[in-house]
Amino acid sequence: MGYGLGVFLLVVGLILALAVEDAISGVDLTMVGWIMTIGGILVLVLTAVTLNSRRARGGTVSSTTHTDGSQTVQRQDPPAV
Repeated sequence: MGYGLGVFLLVVGLILALAVEDAISGVDLTMVGWIMTIGGILVLVLTAVTLNSRRARGGTVSSTTHTDGSQTVQRQDPPAV
């Protein structure tokens, strides 16, 4: 899942819900469009929350430069939740 899938569902859903006037026997295209639109919004929200929680858990990076010019880089990740 990602932003691309969410935007795709949102756009196709809105097109079906608002712009398509054809009918398929036994299928309400307007309702299918609204369901896809809601699904697209949910995917966008879940993607944003997931990516934001990954960033919030970021660790720290420290760099030390020694007298001989070499560097040591240490990364400390936070404990898993």
